[in-house]
Amino acid sequence: MRRFILVLLPVLTFGLVLPALSTAADKGWVRGEIRLNIRTGPGTQFKIVGVAKTGDGAEIIERGDNWTKVRVSSDDGKNREGWIPEGYLNPVPPPTLRLSQAEAQVSHLGTELEALRQQAEALGITARELGEQESSQAAEIEELTRENIRLSAGDRYPEWITGASILAAGMLLGSLLHRASTRRQQTRIRL
Repeated sequence: MRRFILVLLPVLTFGLVLPALSTAADKGWVRGEIRLNIRTGPGTQFKIVGVAKTGDGAEIIERGDNWTKVRVSSDDGKNREGWIPEGYLNPVPPPTLRLSQAEAQVSHLGTELEALRQQAEALGITARELGEQESSQAAEIEELTRENIRLSAGDRYPEWITGASILAAGMLLGSLLHRASTRRQQTRIRL
């Protein structure tokens, strides 16, 4: 029993000091088609607390001699923390996980592409409608410009001639009336 305590004391001290010294967590993935036992300590003599399988993401907590302390998320949603043998983690996800991530991304991008195609088609229809409106408005502007030129320049002479004729007729009538009213009436009787 005493020998067990002497062996356990350095391991516990080592286990309590190293987590305080660890830096920011790295990420790693279990490589190959394997299942790793997650143990309570860095060695095969420690109790198994869980299993990590290919494609499981593992947060690296600390590194020891030939063992790595990790936190693994399991399928049941619980995080398991323990030690696995060194050399079973890759810094990149396995191809199967990358493939499923790529497939999900392609599916998402396909959905976005279809939405953009529909939006482009709607914008094309709007552009055609606006083009038609522009051509009809351009024709209307051209007609109004011609009418404006006609009214402001050459087509006013009939109005001027009518006005001048009325003025001339008024002056002539006024002159005749004036002459008729200014004649003296003769008081002599003629025989």
